[in-house]
Order: sequence, then structure tokens, then C-alpha cells
Amino acid sequence: MVEQQPRVVIAGASGFVGRYLQDAFREEGYQVVTVGRTGDAVWGNTLRIRELVDGAALVVNMAGKSVNCRYGRRNRAEIVRSRVDTTLELAEAIRTSEHPPPLWVNASTATIYRHADDRPQDETTGELGEGFSVSVAKAWEDALFAVDLPGTRRVALRMAIVFGDGSALVPLLRLAKAGLGGPQYDGRWFPTRSRLRAGTYHHDRHTRGRQKFSWVHIADVLGAIRFVRDHEGIDGPVNVSSPNPSDNRTVMATIRDAVGRRFGLPTWRWMLEVGSFAIRTETELVLKSRWAVPTRLVEAGYEFRYPHLRGALAGIIAERRQHRG
Repeated sequence: MVEQQPRVVIAGASGFVGRYLQDAFREEGYQVVTVGRTGDAVWGNTLRIRELVDGAALVVNMAGKSVNCRYGRRNRAEIVRSRVDTTLELAEAIRTSEHPPPLWVNASTATIYRHADDRPQDETTGELGEGFSVSVAKAWEDALFAVDLPGTRRVALRMAIVFGDGSALVPLLRLAKAGLGGPQYDGRWFPTRSRLRAGTYHHDRHTRGRQKFSWVHIADVLGAIRFVRDHEGIDGPVNVSSPNPSDNRTVMATIRDAVGRRFGLPTWRWMLEVGSFAIRTETELVLKSRWAVPTRLVEAGYEFRYPHLRGALAGIIAERRQHRG
């Protein structure tokens, strides 16, 4: 008798992390099915989603519009909807399934913590912040834990910036190669009406490129999910970030070294504001001080494959060169 493959449901599978997880779980011997705008089930077809989650060994949700955009009214609404509505739909599918999955891992973000340059933020002692991005993260996690699902353990992955071949690292590599890989300096800017509405205005901060930068290699996102799967005592919020966070100045210097550029021009707040408007993104992505640490994973015994920034970047750049070669 042929043993049936365990099934993993990956929602939001078309994104950078989702594609990586698909390949990894297939190699591990799982039957991988997907939920998204396309796939084995599409959002809005809750009955079909229920068929997929019923009897699944694991559900992973990475759905959500990229925050690499301007926070205008429409984009803000879609950022929230694409996270909250999809999470609630999965919750309903799991609630009404005959054989609910034992584990549901849902994306969240380490941006839920306040701008922190005084001390690290973990799952127990961390302080939640304010503003649009934080409100999105709170609503996202509320949707995950809102419904009573006694048969399903739920974990919110508060992920730091994910590094890998194809991630947010790519534009930073391009900046460094172009000689613009210096630190990004915060400073005085105008409390415009649009910024106040979007919740992205912050008071004058003189970080001088020392804003904290929490990051994680994509291999450790996969590793954390596998670790959580195998350790049934873990539930609730889990920080997925390197145990060795860096800062903006050091990250940019390390990237320059990795691509062989000795010098990189720094950019000041006014330059970032003009540039971010031109490329339709927000300065918050590089100016907020994110200082998250993975206390729960470390205390439970998880060993990071890439705990240090230099080794992580070297591995990613080598992989990019191999693919191109």
C-alpha cells in the first residue's frame, strides 16, 4: 500500500517567500497545493479552500500586497484587505473543515514593534508601535487569532526583512554597485497632510545611519517554520529574525564589501523623500529603527543557518552569480 503524501497548503504562494517554500516542501516530500489569485484555489472560493485545508498537515499563509509602494488611500486599503480578509477566509475554511490542520503558520511582521534604538524588542518585552504599518500588523494578527479553532495551533511569524536572491536585497545591491550604497540619514521633514493621513510622519530623528536593521535569511524563514512544526509547544507570535541584528550603516557597508565597492554616497532625508516619491515607495522602509530579536526560537533551541550578516550576504551573492553563470 502506497503511503499518502502529507499535504501542505501555501497561500500567497506567488511571492518571493511563497515560491521558495513551495520548492522546499516539495523536495521534502509534501504534496503542495496553493491558494491565491490563481492556483489550486482562488480567494473568494471558500468551499474550495476548505477542501484543501481539510486533512492538510500544515497551512502556511504568506498573502499580502507588497508594502513597497506609496501609502495613498487605495494602497493602504489594499495592504490591509490583502492581509486581513485572506486570513479571515482561511480561518473560516479551517473552522468548517472536518479534519482541521494541526498547524497554521501565518505571516506577520517585525514592524509591529515601535521605532527602537534603545533596546531590542522580543515577543515578551517588546513594545508595539503606532502608525499605519503597526495598525496593519495588529489587524493581521487579530484576524489570525480571532476565531476559535481548538484543533489548530496557530503561529504568527513576525518576520524581519527577508534576504535572499530576489528579495529586498536586490535593489540595495544595485545601489551599492552604482556607488550609492552609503548609509541613509534621517532628519527634519514636513508633516504633510498625506503623511499624517497615511500615518508615516514621524518627529525629527537624527539617526545618522544607526537605525537598527533586523533581517533574516530566507533559509531561516523555512527553518523556523519547520522548527515550529516539530515543536508543538510553540504558538502565538514568534519573531523570525537573525539573533544578530545590525544597523543601517553597517548593512550598507557590508553590502558594498560584498559587491567590491569601497565607497558609497550617503543619502539624507530630503534626498530619500524625493527619491521615494519618484520610485513610488516610502522612506519608512529604510528609516524606521527595527530591533527585533528571536527570543522564543533561540530559547526553544533553534539554530540559525545564517546568524551573521556577512555570511548571509556572501551566500546569496554566490548563488546569484551561479545562476547567472
